[in-house]
Amino acid sequence: MPLVGLTVVEPRLAWPLAAVRGVFAILFGILALIWPGTTVLALAILYGIYAIFDGIGGIMQAFRPGDAAHRAAYGVLGAFGIIAGVLVLIWPGITVLVLALLVGFWAIFTGIVEIVAAIRLRKQIEGEAFLIAAGALSLIAGIVIVFNPIAGAYGIALLVGIYALLYGVMLLVLAFRLRKLTQA
Repeated sequence: MPLVGLTVVEPRLAWPLAAVRGVFAILFGILALIWPGTTVLALAILYGIYAIFDGIGGIMQAFRPGDAAHRAAYGVLGAFGIIAGVLVLIWPGITVLVLALLVGFWAIFTGIVEIVAAIRLRKQIEGEAFLIAAGALSLIAGIVIVFNPIAGAYGIALLVGIYALLYGVMLLVLAFRLRKLTQA
């Protein structure tokens, strides 16, 4: 299979890779739907590991030649990244709750802004009822998440699971279509 970097040059030869990616996405989606709590905790732990490595990269960048202000900023951001990563790994459950609360408050704010915008623009636009409905949906979802952040975290995991399932199915369909090209 000729490769340039990680890009497949001949699409007809890519069907096995697309099929394997599709199967793994479907398996991940199923596991995320079966164990949403574990999925969210695993994502928090992965974020913690990422934040530590990103922080190390920032600190390394701080010691490279260049503008002192940029180097200082990289050093501070790197230190914060390492601290955040360590805290996430120590308390992944709290991280999940904080994330869910942030999503909840964001949804509440977004909902209020959309409802206000629809009311203020009702003379200038048509179909403002849809914007009001979208705002109300966002507002209700945000309130539910803020009052029950665990449900919000589970909802995030379920959305990730559904996305992974759909993505996996699309990749499998692509793989079978590419396979047909090789047989033609």
